[in-house]
Amino acid sequence: MKIRKAKISDLEDIMTMYSSCVSGMIENGIDQWDETYPNKEVIYQDLIAGTYFIAEENNIVIGGVNIDQKQDKTYLSINWGDKSDQFLVVHRLAVKKECWGKSIGKKLMLFTEELVNKKKLTSIRLDTYSGNPKAIEFYKRLGYSELGAIYLKPNKNEYYCFEKILL
Repeated sequence: MKIRKAKISDLEDIMTMYSSCVSGMIENGIDQWDETYPNKEVIYQDLIAGTYFIAEENNIVIGGVNIDQKQDKTYLSINWGDKSDQFLVVHRLAVKKECWGKSIGKKLMLFTEELVNKKKLTSIRLDTYSGNPKAIEFYKRLGYSELGAIYLKPNKNEYYCFEKILL
């Protein structure tokens, strides 16, 4: 498996990966994502910005994540441990359903930590849906601290904000 910056030509394969992931989430009673999000336009904008990375195996996209410094305005209500504003934000981490349990998500998060270190930043921020217990446990196992909750979307429950400070 390798992780690389995604190209616009990867868009259809990325959307196929999300379709698989969302299908698996819905099968497990997790309504965080659906057919409207993540959508092709959002991912296309990530690709244009050059902030989307994919995990590939045998030239097949099996995972992906957007990593940038953009945070939703609701993040301003969270008492972040890192006051330096030297952070990266993880968005839309996903793994193809058929590859769940193979540490792909963990490898993408470790890749994010490497990016933080290379850029001489100090922390990672992210949010995950309160109705996704597997994701919540995943981030806690990786050493992230839960710092509070925000509301991002109408008709959805709250999202928990997590941070990991890397020194």
